[in-house]
Amino acid sequence: MITNEYQVSGMTCGHCEMSIREEVAEVTGVEDIQVSAQTGRLVVTSSGPVEDAQVLAAVAEAGYTAVPAT
Repeated sequence: MITNEYQVSGMTCGHCEMSIREEVAEVTGVEDIQVSAQTGRLVVTSSGPVEDAQVLAAVAEAGYTAVPAT
């Protein structure tokens, strides 16, 4: 399993978390998604390599902006 973390801006509530979770779940290979409006973190666990661009595009589709966490 591979885990990648992202910092998401603009999340304020559980609905925000659900919107991001639904979009990221559609990315091929994603096995688990943890997202927190409180911390602004998105943690994606996948069965194989997933391009950051795919995850960032899914977050953008949900209406938010993300960058890989440092």
